[in-house]
Amino acid sequence: MHEDKHAKTEADEVLLVQRAISRDADAFGKLYDMYADRVYRHVYYRVGNVADAEDLTQQVFLKAWQAIGRYKKTASPFLAWLMTISHNLVVDFYRTRKDKAYLDVELVVDNSTPSPERVAEARFQQQQLRRAILQLPSDQQQVVMLRFVEGFRNPEVASLLGKSEGAIRVTLHRALVKLRHILEKEKG
Repeated sequence: MHEDKHAKTEADEVLLVQRAISRDADAFGKLYDMYADRVYRHVYYRVGNVADAEDLTQQVFLKAWQAIGRYKKTASPFLAWLMTISHNLVVDFYRTRKDKAYLDVELVVDNSTPSPERVAEARFQQQQLRRAILQLPSDQQQVVMLRFVEGFRNPEVASLLGKSEGAIRVTLHRALVKLRHILEKEKG
């Protein structure tokens, strides 16, 4: 049953992309609805600011619409193409800012957490982890975020980034070793 749903979604995506390439704005709007939340989460985790994340997410889809005619299904899945655009925009965003203030931005914590102490602890741990991730090389950041923030499995991450599963496993292993070292150093 799950495979049928996945196949249907993939077939729907292929048809929507084909229509969007033909400049069908309604089809592109449906692709936006399918992927806007994931792109936003990806961007937000990198910039840590709601306003900037919303702006950059809109820019991702604007650039995608402008370049949809150059999208090739065989090169990578549509979501991978969007993630590549978002990654490039985030890099440009920081290149133009020339500061690292994004490391000091607080993450939003779910307000349903019962005690203020737990909220403070969760916020501190999220911020500490986010800072550690942002100290990783760009390729490791991307793999960690796709795997653990976005929830993709290794084969999906490999497909999204156009790399082998083995390369993803190695990158992920190196990133986790480095994260452990960074977090232990901060504790010590």
